Amino acid sequence: MGTESTVVLFHAPQTRSSGTCVLMEELGAPYELKILNTLAGEQRQTAYLKINPLGKVPAVKDGEAIITEQVAIFIYLADRFPQSGLAPPIGDPRWGPYLRWMVYYGSCYEPALIDRALKREPAPLKTSPYGDFDSMFQTLADQIAQRPYLLGDTLTAADILWGVALDWGRRFGLLPQNEAINTYIARITGRKSFADVSARDALLAAEHAAAAAPSQ
Repeated sequence: MGTESTVVLFHAPQTRSSGTCVLMEELGAPYELKILNTLAGEQRQTAYLKINPLGKVPAVKDGEAIITEQVAIFIYLADRFPQSGLAPPIGDPRWGPYLRWMVYYGSCYEPALIDRALKREPAPLKTSPYGDFDSMFQTLADQIAQRPYLLGDTLTAADILWGVALDWGRRFGLLPQNEAINTYIARITGRKSFADVSARDALLAAEHAAAAAPSQ
């Protein structure tokens, strides 16, 4: 994909797409934000369903390419803008572990967290995508406890993905108390990119709530 095209990011405030906004700020790349008011159901309207038939955010359009699914978007964008240094290149010793922790988020953490949030019994161990919640979480916590960032002393796109996700999980009381995880969350959410996106999201969310409120 040529660098002349501007990435379009479809975003709804205070959703999973907020993490992608943080990533774009960290990448330092130009992008166009297309805001969806989910309170008004804009994510279910025909125009957006042509972008993502599931009606989910985030989604990215880069030239003719449309990318959905959060992990795919993170991998794509970090590779799309290699000058940021947020993705280890192929052949780097960190490349395999980087992909591991990217995919671990979607294949293990998210299913486990949803089961926990909905108070659902997990599938039997032999069929569960994540085994059991405690083992899934402790595996992540052990990795994070070893170093400032997932792969060492340098921030990658995986840290943005995980920092934002763990912050949400903790806010909703779904995560066990863990000092290493708490320190890691503070390290990621203390970055200017996170603060800027959070402030912008708060304003957008207030505007959307006001627009959805019944007129007096």
